[in-house]
Amino acid sequence: MPDLQRLRDDLKTSLPSMDLLPSLSNWHITELLSNCLPNGMKDDMANIVAPSTVTPITRWPFFAFLGGAMFCLLASSTCHLLSCHSERLSYIMLRLDYAGIAALIATSFYPPVYYSFTCYPLLCNLYLWFITLLGIGTILASLLPVFQSPEYRNFRATLFFSMGVSGVAPILHKLILFWNQPEALYTTGYEVLMGALYGLGALVYATRVPERWMPGKFDIAGHSHQLFHILVVAGAYTHYKAGLIYLKWRDQQGC
Repeated sequence: MPDLQRLRDDLKTSLPSMDLLPSLSNWHITELLSNCLPNGMKDDMANIVAPSTVTPITRWPFFAFLGGAMFCLLASSTCHLLSCHSERLSYIMLRLDYAGIAALIATSFYPPVYYSFTCYPLLCNLYLWFITLLGIGTILASLLPVFQSPEYRNFRATLFFSMGVSGVAPILHKLILFWNQPEALYTTGYEVLMGALYGLGALVYATRVPERWMPGKFDIAGHSHQLFHILVVAGAYTHYKAGLIYLKWRDQQGC
């Protein structure tokens, strides 16, 4: 995103005859720029670049989630690209792939927890520290060789399962605190959809559907692993849309 002050100065220089340009606010610049964007991006830009008439909420939880999602997809892409090189590199890439999944799950908690409980610092810090420590533990269990032996398989699976299930607590807590806020309901709907997409992806991946029904027909396209990745990207996108609602809600209302 270009620097807003520089954009304001450029507009003033290029259009000096307009008396209102020296007082252009961030909101006005956002509106001018968004008119040049494709349909569908205007609201996203308006939510990310907060209006100057309010004190914008911090963006780091939202960007932490985006970073976790990008790291997960990059790790997965790297794994698929390089795992055929050798048995040793395949082992390393698979561990990195699991670490990326753990990073995505952990950082997915940051926007809903921070923006839901930003007015309750104790609860906010409690939830954030819990998922952060659990995420770090899961990443270490995915990377360290000591945890790769068969006897730790159930332990690793339990860590991933615990990370996913633990998201129920802050979501229910948010609904209890803000049951009369439309934003709480909208974001919960997106989060439920995200969980459903992730769950469906895991189910497709585990059951090897549809290739188990028609062996050899989906070797190139349409097999379970490809469907799994599509569902993961769809789940991450729904969470992104929920994050935009959180930003707009807190920017406009604060605590």
